[in-house]
Amino acid sequence: MKKWKKVTASFMLSIVTLGSSLTFQTPQVSAAANAVPAYEVKFLAKPELVLNSDGTLRNEVVQTLALDSTPRNISAEYFDTNSLNLNQAGWDVRFRKKDDKNNYELTYKKRYPVINGDINAALTLANQEGFDASDDNYEAEIDWGYGKQTLSFSNTKKVDTKAAGVQLPSEQDALTMLLDKLPGKLKNWSSSNWGKQALSQSRAHGPITFQRYEGTWNGQDLTLEVWPIRNADGTGIENLVEVSFKTDDTAAVSGLRTELLQVLENNNWLIPADGLKTQTILERY
Repeated sequence: MKKWKKVTASFMLSIVTLGSSLTFQTPQVSAAANAVPAYEVKFLAKPELVLNSDGTLRNEVVQTLALDSTPRNISAEYFDTNSLNLNQAGWDVRFRKKDDKNNYELTYKKRYPVINGDINAALTLANQEGFDASDDNYEAEIDWGYGKQTLSFSNTKKVDTKAAGVQLPSEQDALTMLLDKLPGKLKNWSSSNWGKQALSQSRAHGPITFQRYEGTWNGQDLTLEVWPIRNADGTGIENLVEVSFKTDDTAAVSGLRTELLQVLENNNWLIPADGLKTQTILERY
């Protein structure tokens, strides 16, 4: 019995000695990297100089920007409360139908301002709030206008429809679809069910049917959109004309932007200001 106790004690001592010589490492969990955004460059054009009296695009604009002469029609409306609670939290919810598609597009977009051109700071803030490189449900994009940049994350859902052309469903049916497809990030944005409650209390701002002219410029897909938006006092319509292209080539985007800016300036088509299209629609409808 004494011999057995000595063996056991010796064995336990060996285990303790071995354990003291080992280094146990806890797993390191690295945070997801910041998202890598594509770019959409946008400029406003003077409607009185680029449009005919009937609202169609002038031939010289079609030729200069290499656009198709026949536009695509698209209907869109935005959903928010009367107090614009979603927009104030940086969220925009859009319902859209294109004339050549057999589905509705439901888009949920979160925006972050880019302050003093610091894109990395905006991406880092977005990362801290759950938008990072690992999330493939959202498309990251920098909207680059005349004087400012905005980072956005868009989640687009599609719902099949037999509706012809740009016909939209009733306001209630559209809202029902938006609620049904509501992504989790918006649903529980600032608290449990915050987004669901805000969207449930929302109404349609719009709809607006706009024209999109498409073409290829300098190897980029270029679009020119004509938005007939209710004027500030609600007595008529004023056209907002937006020229834009998208690219994921971060090395080339600055040079391409400068070239398009010069084309618009040289033809006296450019409005030297940033567009607030979504904000304007939310406030006027």
